[in-house]
Amino acid sequence: MTTDISAITEFLYCSTPQSWIDNALANPAILLLDHANCEKKAASTAMQLMYRYVSDFELLNKMSRLAREELRHFEQVIAIMQARGIAYDQISASRYAAELRKPVRTFEPARLVDTLIVGAIIEARSCERFAKLAPHLDEELKNFYFSLLKSEARHFQDYLHLAQKAAGVESIQERVDFFLALEQKLVQGGDDEFRFHSGPLATA
Repeated sequence: MTTDISAITEFLYCSTPQSWIDNALANPAILLLDHANCEKKAASTAMQLMYRYVSDFELLNKMSRLAREELRHFEQVIAIMQARGIAYDQISASRYAAELRKPVRTFEPARLVDTLIVGAIIEARSCERFAKLAPHLDEELKNFYFSLLKSEARHFQDYLHLAQKAAGVESIQERVDFFLALEQKLVQGGDDEFRFHSGPLATA
């Protein structure tokens, strides 16, 4: 697989720590289970945007395609889980997405701009983690994760494009930098539970 994700690695303020990769390899069932949850939540987020911002045809089209792709990825993950005898249990979400969304402004169009920037960052981090994880996984999972890179990279670009469009002539770079700095703290900071978007497990 040769999908170029250099735009994403240059966009993010930091790479995923090796300690998180080690945590992922030690928790393969939770990795797949939370990955499935992330795909389902990504589809839900896209649908929410479609219901909230009905006058933007470009947003409607891009979010519709994104939702379909994320649900397809969800189906692929749960098929892998089923084949491997991994139950779909309820687990808590990581703090990652919730913490990123806390500073989203509450007035329009700033709310939409911030929401789309957060979406871009989440998609970018997902893509970066798929790429970092894939070489360490068995052949099936390696090929699957590499196959996700192209769509995840496009989702990142779509979100950023829509954010700038919503902002009009005003640059979104200051808000992008603000959220990227917060994201870096979440990615590098320790977490008590391993999740797809968690930081490394905190050591006692």
